[in-house]
Amino acid sequence: MIPLVKDTIDTQDIDRLIGWLSTYPRLTKGDLTIEFEKRWSEWLGCKYSVYVNSGSSANLAMAYALLTSNRPRNNVVIAPAVSWVTTVSPFMQLGYEVVLCDADRETLGLDIDHLRKLVSEHKPSILILVHVLGVPCKMDEILEICESNDIILLEDSCESVGSEYKGVKTGNFGLMSSFSFYFGHHISTIEGGMISTNDHELYNLLKSVRAHGWNRDLDEPFKRSLNEKFVVDEFKDLYTFYYPGFNFRATDLQAFIGLGQVDKLDEVLERRHENYLLYNDNIRNDFWKLRPTENSYVSNFAYPVITPAIKQLVNALRENSIETRPLICGSIGKQPFWIERYGESSLEFADQVDEFGLYLPNNHQITTEEILFVCDVVNRALEQ
Repeated sequence: MIPLVKDTIDTQDIDRLIGWLSTYPRLTKGDLTIEFEKRWSEWLGCKYSVYVNSGSSANLAMAYALLTSNRPRNNVVIAPAVSWVTTVSPFMQLGYEVVLCDADRETLGLDIDHLRKLVSEHKPSILILVHVLGVPCKMDEILEICESNDIILLEDSCESVGSEYKGVKTGNFGLMSSFSFYFGHHISTIEGGMISTNDHELYNLLKSVRAHGWNRDLDEPFKRSLNEKFVVDEFKDLYTFYYPGFNFRATDLQAFIGLGQVDKLDEVLERRHENYLLYNDNIRNDFWKLRPTENSYVSNFAYPVITPAIKQLVNALRENSIETRPLICGSIGKQPFWIERYGESSLEFADQVDEFGLYLPNNHQITTEEILFVCDVVNRALEQ
C-alpha cells in the first residue's frame, strides 16, 4: 500500500516523550503550551498564537471570537464551496448566514469573478478562505476585494502549513488564521490546532473563550479591565466567567510533541513541495491541471486530479494498492448538512470537483519511485 499520509511523530519523538514523562511533568495545559505558541508565532511570522485541541475548534473559536467582539457589521459570511465541513459549519452553528463561493479553476481556491458577484449581491462582513491542498489562493485580488468592501478576512490554513504567496506564508493575510496538527497533516500533535493573529484584543478574547470564558490566561491589562468593569475581587475571579466560552484546551503533553515537530517542519515542507513538483511534471490529464499563481510555494497536502474517468481511475489506484480519497468535501453545496439548511447549491466548477475530483498520496516519506509509479498508474488509467 502507498498510503496517503504517514505520521510525522517518529520513534525519536516517542523516545523523547517517554524520557520527558519519566520526570512526572505537568500534563495539562501549562508552560509548554505557552512555549509552543511562541515558537509557532516565530516560525509563522506573526505576533500571537493560541493552541487549541483541533483545527476545527480553531475555526469555531475564530467565528465565535468575531461574534463576541461585535466587529462584523452584519452576519453574512462568504465561504468556499470547496473546503472542509468545519470551515463552514461553525458559522452555521453560531447563526451566521453563509453564502458559498465557487472554486477557482486554476488554484481550487476562491473564484474571483464569482466572489465579486457575491460581494455585490450580499454585502458580507466576513470572508473565510481555504488554501486548498496547500495551493495559495489569489491573494492580491482577494485582499483588494476585502479592503474595498470592508470585509474581515479569515484564513483556514489547515491544509497549507508553510505554503507561500509572493514570499509570505499563508496564515498571515487575514485577521485570524487556523492550522491543524491532526495525524497526517504537515506536522502532528496527535490532535491539535492553532489560531494565529496580530490583533492583541482578539488574542486575549481567544484565550478566554478557549477556556470556559474566564480570564486566567489573559494579559494583565485585560484581566484588570474585566475585574474593574464587573467589580470582581481576586478570590471570586478564580471562578468568574466573562464570556460564554468553550473548553478547547489542548495539553502540555501535546505541546511537548509540537515543539519537537517544529524542529523538523521546514524539512517536511520541502519534501512535500518537491513531491508536488514531481507530480505536476508527470501527471498527464487533458481535462484539468493545477496551475498555482506565479511566485507561489506549494506545501502540498495531497495532489489533486479531476477527471470524468474518475471511476476507472479509482479502480486502477485500488488495484495497485494506492490509497486515494475524494477531493476533500467536493462541494459543500452537495453535502447533506448544507442541503438540510439551505437546499442544494449548484456551482459550476465546484460541482465538477464534487463529481470528478480525487487526490493522490503526498507525505514526507513517500519516495520518488513511488510517486512515479502512482503517476504511471494514473496516466495509463486516463489513456484508456
